[in-house]
Amino acid sequence: MPGSHSATPRNPKGPNSMSLKLSVLAGLLAVVVVGAFGYRYVTAKKSPRSAIATSPSSTTSVSSNSAPVASTTSATCPLTDLPAPNGTVPQRPALAVKVGNDPAARPQSGLQEADIVYEVQVEGGITRYIAVFQCNNASAIGPVRSLRWTDWHVIEPLGKPIIAFAGGINPDRYAVSQKPYLFDADFFRYINSYYRISTRAAPENLYTSTKNLYALDPSTTPPNRIFTFQKSVPSGGTAVTNVYVPFSYAAQVNWTWSSQKQLWLRSYGSQPDLSSSGAQQNATNVVVQMVQTIPGPYVETGTNVYGVHSITIGTGPVMIFRNGREYTGYWSRPNYAEPTQYYLSSGTKIPLAPGRTWVELVPNTVAVSVS
Repeated sequence: MPGSHSATPRNPKGPNSMSLKLSVLAGLLAVVVVGAFGYRYVTAKKSPRSAIATSPSSTTSVSSNSAPVASTTSATCPLTDLPAPNGTVPQRPALAVKVGNDPAARPQSGLQEADIVYEVQVEGGITRYIAVFQCNNASAIGPVRSLRWTDWHVIEPLGKPIIAFAGGINPDRYAVSQKPYLFDADFFRYINSYYRISTRAAPENLYTSTKNLYALDPSTTPPNRIFTFQKSVPSGGTAVTNVYVPFSYAAQVNWTWSSQKQLWLRSYGSQPDLSSSGAQQNATNVVVQMVQTIPGPYVETGTNVYGVHSITIGTGPVMIFRNGREYTGYWSRPNYAEPTQYYLSSGTKIPLAPGRTWVELVPNTVAVSVS
């Protein structure tokens, strides 16, 4: 099991493990999945293969960059390196919420309060977000959507995070329920921690909040630090103003540097990507990490649409954008328990600027352009 830990499970009131096991076995023929909207059938390929098995095995080792952050005066937030609220790091874990990004899901709520946003390719030519919170609160996060295989593999280095989502295919839900380092905050376990809004149709109307989700988990351990930060602008790099990431026809992403705001502003083509508050989505750092994608073994949507697994261990090209400059190099992650490290071709680490980081996990078949 990738990145297995010896900690005791954190969901004593969750559904019975045996029933989930039986559900997964039945899913090899036809798995009935409860999604955020209704029921859907999940069938396995004739010769299913495990994406986990095709990747290098992970271990439980923890890097020296992953030390837990204690509560201290004038401390900095572990995921952004910004000053902590009232000088104290909140004594709570990271919270990862799955947020939709198909056109009907826009505008989203809560992304501007997240410390980190991961954008991940899923089936059907769309992307979805993993919004990670720790230092800030968000009164509305959503729309909350279903789990994917990539999600828990991305967040494992955070320590013992909460993962919140709205159902998913049974093999994925079962896998998360068995991870002792995760608090499984599935909507179908904790329905009262989510709510639906009346201005949208299902499944794009399911929302939650940091208050509701943190109330579920009594853990008081902040997340591991997973990035290297540096306030001063690193030497080298190339001045750029625009980054174009064409995930698909439905997600043709542009990041434009604003020297006035000292932020990267996100758009789709020429149309600003707005949050529900009307503010343009933005980030201090944009990490474009090129990854291998492989088809998953199960149908995710419809009758013949299989999942997409983004492989985030190993190594590959990376482009890091901060302070209006581009730094190119490679990323490296030996196993799922370790955080991803970013390096110049010389082997020198590429530090991020303190602030929100948006990580684009881009299939290595996509042509990213910079100007």
